[in-house]
Amino acid sequence: MLMRTDPFREMDRIVQQLSGTSGTWSKPSVMPMDAYRDGDEYVIAFDLPGADTEALDIDVERNMLTVKAERRPVAKADSVKVELSERPLGVFSRQVVLADTLDTERIQADYDAGVLTLRIPIAERAKPRKVSINAGSGRKEISG
Repeated sequence: MLMRTDPFREMDRIVQQLSGTSGTWSKPSVMPMDAYRDGDEYVIAFDLPGADTEALDIDVERNMLTVKAERRPVAKADSVKVELSERPLGVFSRQVVLADTLDTERIQADYDAGVLTLRIPIAERAKPRKVSINAGSGRKEISG
């Protein structure tokens, strides 16, 4: 139901993790995701722990889904001295090419416990249907 748009993106993600670099608006980091079919819906879940809902942006243009998020540093008082900072900050982005068999007009988005979950219904035209045969008339009728 989807295609990866850039085969080298996973390599970039690994390099960013090892080098500790954060994503920027011009070169965002990749966010991990899972994608699966659940009945008549296609589900895509993105890990975005610590991102605020106001910092999430979801766009669909034709069949290209783009998800962007920004995780900002938590404001600290002047007296606070950071001992360790491993949680990645910055801009995260992922683009996914969706199949024509998905109904991109009815995408539902939920954000809970740091996971952004998109539910995309399978389009009616993509669902299997029976074809009935009328005896003697030579006509075939599609029933849904």
